[in-house]
Amino acid sequence: MSRALRQLQLPFDIPPQPEKPGRVRQVQLAGGILAYRLMRARRRTVGLFVDAEGVEVRAPRDATVGDIEAFIRKKERWVRERLAGPRRIPFVWEAGAKLPWLGRVVTLALRHGEIGVWLSQRELEFGLADGASLRERALDWMRRQALAFFRERVAALSRAPGLSASKVGLSDARTRWGSCGANGRVLLNWRLMLLPPHLVDYVVAHELAHLRELNHSPRFWDIVASLYPHHRSARRELNALARTLPEL
Repeated sequence: MSRALRQLQLPFDIPPQPEKPGRVRQVQLAGGILAYRLMRARRRTVGLFVDAEGVEVRAPRDATVGDIEAFIRKKERWVRERLAGPRRIPFVWEAGAKLPWLGRVVTLALRHGEIGVWLSQRELEFGLADGASLRERALDWMRRQALAFFRERVAALSRAPGLSASKVGLSDARTRWGSCGANGRVLLNWRLMLLPPHLVDYVVAHELAHLRELNHSPRFWDIVASLYPHHRSARRELNALARTLPEL
């Protein structure tokens, strides 16, 4: 698997946004001209992403544009396939809407004259008597639930020596499910709550393994396997389900 594909990605597909950080460039490929956003970062390898904001390349500060664009040309077929893939469906925030939540589907409902959130096996109810919008209330609740759940799963999976995260936080990234810094801080995308719990554990194991190996070497994957033995099948399932998630 290439270095680009080893990133944990979310599938989206819209053109680059000028207001985002980085420089928009163009590269001539066999199939035509491709616009991409170049981000320089403290990293060792070139990472290639196709997301809701188009094509983004993250490269080491000393990588030449020539080397970066040669890398893009090698991955042209993959980029084209991602750009041609199905678009995510925008979520309609209204009573009766179906929302995936930790492996099940719940129906959104409203409680009039009350303030709060109530989750049952089949329904997720919101009281909006304070004037908050359904989307605003729901996303705030989802993020709080995500942080508590992620802290629990990190604690459960980080019992091996050298795998203790210094901090667990939330990510709102559009291109990755999680990240781990050299300082031991683990960030996990709150949208993982739309997936089954075992896939959350896979992503947690992936990021915890980076506490020892800030790369994707065989030693890194050995650590992942020790934490989550079925990581290969989980990765395939994650990539497949990610394409079906609604755009919140």
